[in-house]
Amino acid sequence: MNQAVRSHPPGGRRPVPAVGTETIVSGEAVAVDLRVARLGSRVVAALIDLIAQLYLLGSLTTAILLIVRPTDDALVAAMTLLVYVLVLVGYPVTCETLSRGRTLGKMVMGIRVVRDDGGPIHFRHAFARGLVGAVVERPGVLLGLPAIISMLSSRTSKRLGDIFAGTVVLQVSVPRTVGEPPFVPLALLGWVSLLDLSGMDDSLALRARQFLSRAHALSPPALERLGSGLVDEIRSVVTPPPPPGTPGWAYLSAVLAERSRRSYARLVAQRPAGGHPVSPAAPPWTPARLTVAPPTRPQRGQDYSYRR
Repeated sequence: MNQAVRSHPPGGRRPVPAVGTETIVSGEAVAVDLRVARLGSRVVAALIDLIAQLYLLGSLTTAILLIVRPTDDALVAAMTLLVYVLVLVGYPVTCETLSRGRTLGKMVMGIRVVRDDGGPIHFRHAFARGLVGAVVERPGVLLGLPAIISMLSSRTSKRLGDIFAGTVVLQVSVPRTVGEPPFVPLALLGWVSLLDLSGMDDSLALRARQFLSRAHALSPPALERLGSGLVDEIRSVVTPPPPPGTPGWAYLSAVLAERSRRSYARLVAQRPAGGHPVSPAAPPWTPARLTVAPPTRPQRGQDYSYRR
């Protein structure tokens, strides 16, 4: 029977978004999976911004008092209050307006404020967030509990300022892990020795390698479309077919690893007697690495399994 690659369970159910991601519909009516910033990273960013605000508050207050040198206590209190309000509201509003949704703390934590449709925010969004944050959500008001409760109860981790401004905070900078080179999973060690790879050219192998290296960055629809197409192309030129139930990522990885191993073996066999080695070191996909346990793939909860 015809075997196809799927990225969701049988029965027609839609794929579930990966944990920590949210589907946002852009202004062009395009659904995009984006990673929502959660409470932990936002609290750390807020603490960094608080330190920056305290530094600005102390510096500006000292500078103004030294320049004006007021003698009236009421004037000193009024000037201090004015500087406090300017720093408390002006710092986040100015930073988020000029940097399109980022403050110093957000830059450090790799997060950004965007509109609900994924577009960049403007002054009115930043001002609404800053005003609500200063009046309702600042640490002095119930220790910031309104903001924390709002984020915990919101699916997109929105605080009150985000709700009023129509914004959401996204994790735009995620640490990237270095992917494993192609290898043969243990369950496919016997099968790869039977492969006929003569019909697989270099361009097709390069496309498969590039797909595996960036699979973590693809949305589920793109992952399914590109993965299904690649597996179908490779299965049309490589025989025999994989064992039933083989995940697509394992099939691609095994084929690439075996192809590389055979190519390296041919180079070694063609080395002149007593000559210099063809390569200073064996590639990372030598047979010694073929016994590595399969990684926790596919990412984003996808499973390119074959239907029987």
